[in-house]
Amino acid sequence: MTAENSLFEQKDISTLQCNPFDMIGKSWYLLTSGTPDHYNTMTASWGAVGEMWGVPSLHCFVRTNRHTLEFMDRNALFTATFFDSGYKPALQFCGSHSGRDCDKAKETGLQPVLLDGTTTFAQARCVFVCRKLYTAMLEENGFLSRDTYNKWYGTDPLHREFVGEILAYYERAH
Repeated sequence: MTAENSLFEQKDISTLQCNPFDMIGKSWYLLTSGTPDHYNTMTASWGAVGEMWGVPSLHCFVRTNRHTLEFMDRNALFTATFFDSGYKPALQFCGSHSGRDCDKAKETGLQPVLLDGTTTFAQARCVFVCRKLYTAMLEENGFLSRDTYNKWYGTDPLHREFVGEILAYYERAH
C-alpha cells in the first residue's frame, strides 16, 4: 500500500517504538472511518495493540450511541490517528461533540486527507490504517465485576469492540 499523498511515510510496524498505555490511554487518538467527503471521527482513549490471528492488530471500542459507529459498520477500513500533544484540545472537542451536529474538522482546524482508501488527518504524528476483522458487543453478563460494569455502563450504552488488522503504519514525513 502506498500513501495517496506526500504527508506520510510508510514504516514497518516492527519499528514502532511507543508505550501503548501513554499512546492510547493518555495521549488519545482519533478513530475515523469513511472517505474525506463522508466520514466521521471520534476521540478514543481505550484500546489495545498487539498480535491477533497472526497479524498486527488494533482493538478499539465504540459506544452504540456514537455517530462513528455507523461509519465503522459500513466501511471495511478505519484509521487510528495519533497526534502531538498540542492537538489535545482538538481531540477533546472531537470527543465531546457529535458529527451529527457539527463539522469537527472545521471546528478544530484538522484537515481530513485520504490515505490508503480511508480518512486520516494531515496533522497526524502517526497513523494505523486498519481493516476490520471482527466485531462484537460487550455484554453485561460478561463483566466479572459488577463495580466495573456500574462504573462504566451504569447509565451509558455498552461498547462494540472492533478488531482491525493493521495494514499499514505511517509517520508524518519530515
